[in-house]
Amino acid sequence: MNGDEMSDKITYGDVREYENLFIMAPSFLLERFAKRNSNIVSKFKSQIQSHLNNLTDDQRNKLDIILATPTGELQAIMNEAYMKTNIKQYKILANPKYGKFIENNLDEIRKLI
Repeated sequence: MNGDEMSDKITYGDVREYENLFIMAPSFLLERFAKRNSNIVSKFKSQIQSHLNNLTDDQRNKLDIILATPTGELQAIMNEAYMKTNIKQYKILANPKYGKFIENNLDEIRKLI
């Protein structure tokens, strides 16, 4: 399923829609998890599961696109989000040295779906 007619690209607007998920962990904690390449999804599993269960079809499609987007591309969007909002969590997620952290946690989200 690769919806030829709908956008297969994730945008800053899409990220903005899920901002509450990105700021669920305080920035100092997020950075600590990222430095250790920890599984942050397991720490917030019940909140994430609850959010996943309430997604509309459109939101689920966007999540599928996010999960299929290369990490470097996601980090570029995180950088754009940081530049526009100054939210520290976006800056942390945009840091190239935390790419593996993002990949591992996206894998954990895939397991929940």
